[in-house]
Amino acid sequence: MSLAYVIVGIVLALALLGSGAAKLAKAKSIVESITSLGVPLRVFPVLAALEFAGAIGLIIGIWWRPLGIAAAVGVVLYFLGAVSAHLRKKDIKGMPGAGLLLVVSAVTLALAV
Repeated sequence: MSLAYVIVGIVLALALLGSGAAKLAKAKSIVESITSLGVPLRVFPVLAALEFAGAIGLIIGIWWRPLGIAAAVGVVLYFLGAVSAHLRKKDIKGMPGAGLLLVVSAVTLALAV
């Protein structure tokens, strides 16, 4: 695996772990942002689990490339969903975070392949 993937993958994994932890802790800003999109609180643990799985897959993908690729695809799809949810609700304020993570996850995928 390339050094670029290792660096970007670790940065993305850390972002995913932080985001997942914030969802589980029900951080006020996260709760307000996501519930305003119509996502119920009961879904937060599932979203956090998906982020944790993506982070673990990206890290293991440093040594086992197929898992890194699969994790990167999953993370890209996750953030495509997040960006589309913000677009659907015309939530411009919440877009930058999801958009940035979509770009970083797409770069990670490109580096993994």
